[in-house]
Amino acid sequence: MINRVLIRLKIVQIIYAYYQNGGKNLDTAEKELFFSLSKAYDLYNYLLLLMVEVTKYANKRLDAAKNKLVPTKEDLSSNMKFVENRFIAQLEINKQLNAFASSQKKTWENEGDFIKNLCEQIMQSDIYKEYMASETSSYEEDRELWRKLYKKIIFNNTALDEVLEDQSLYWNDDKEIVDTFVLKTIKRFNPENGEKQELLPEFKDEEDQDFARRLFRRSILNADYYRHLISENSKNWDLSRVAVMDVIIMQIALAEILSFPNIPVNVSLNEYVEIAKLYSTPKSGGFINGTLDGIVNQLKKENKLTKNKYICQAIINLNRETYEFVSCSIAGTGRSRLLFPYYDGGYFCHYVLFYDSSPEQEAERNCQLPQEFGSRSVCSYCGWYLWKNQGNRR
Repeated sequence: MINRVLIRLKIVQIIYAYYQNGGKNLDTAEKELFFSLSKAYDLYNYLLLLMVEVTKYANKRLDAAKNKLVPTKEDLSSNMKFVENRFIAQLEINKQLNAFASSQKKTWENEGDFIKNLCEQIMQSDIYKEYMASETSSYEEDRELWRKLYKKIIFNNTALDEVLEDQSLYWNDDKEIVDTFVLKTIKRFNPENGEKQELLPEFKDEEDQDFARRLFRRSILNADYYRHLISENSKNWDLSRVAVMDVIIMQIALAEILSFPNIPVNVSLNEYVEIAKLYSTPKSGGFINGTLDGIVNQLKKENKLTKNKYICQAIINLNRETYEFVSCSIAGTGRSRLLFPYYDGGYFCHYVLFYDSSPEQEAERNCQLPQEFGSRSVCSYCGWYLWKNQGNRR
């Protein structure tokens, strides 16, 4: 779940705090980095529990109405569709989520007022009303309800932000990214998996953990060299007059550019320009981009910067019978130039390889292909020709 976007953000925060505190203990700062990353994973689980807690509250409210001294006809024949939502029922018994709640002692029980207000906000929404009025009923509909509710009501919720801020200083900066992973998890749920449905892991693999550790350490240990490069390439500025956060962001960006040959320079530049927009001044993005671009060009001229060429697989999905374009998406990295087809349901999937990309790019990234295929057409993204007869190569 913890991706490199979040890792970069956390490293910027921790290194800034490291220098503000006198820069005395690297090991302690590194422990703080990984602790803050673990807190982001806690937030992911906590937000999943929120959906369960809202449903429990709604159910308690229905029970209270039925048990009134003189219940109305409406009280006794309440619509149970929301509280019997099958997606929530599966989420509630999820083994991983319950293990988290048990080990971390995390519940929403002390946030009764917030849960009550959130439940009322949900029930007043058009999304809820349409769902309750629908005569159809399916697991897919139940799951889609919560995807829509989360995106519309929970994603940007000031009251929730205040609750989270009271519980952890780390969480407000994390929530926007973590929200995307909660939405991704909702979409991944499958009723066939029952209580064993897998949640997203804390780290995708050891490579991301190593990325965090190496980037953090090299940013600090090689700081003098990186700041020398920054000073040389910002001649119109005295480095002491440049915003401290700008210097730190450029320092970390240079550590990544020089330490990770598999990450394209443009990926690193774009990531840190975006971080500057979050944490520094309005003009910082342009200043940082220009300064780093100058440093990169200088390092290339001096042959001090080398980057690997990556070959990534794109899956071209065509209709099995008509060969009409369906989609094109990045599948991962590979070093083979072989193309081979395979069949998956009603689609004919064609593997295509292309260059100048990297594992940093998301698997969901799509590109456009012509709707009509002649004898051959070219993918506007990967540049490889597609042939109507299976298995042929460019």
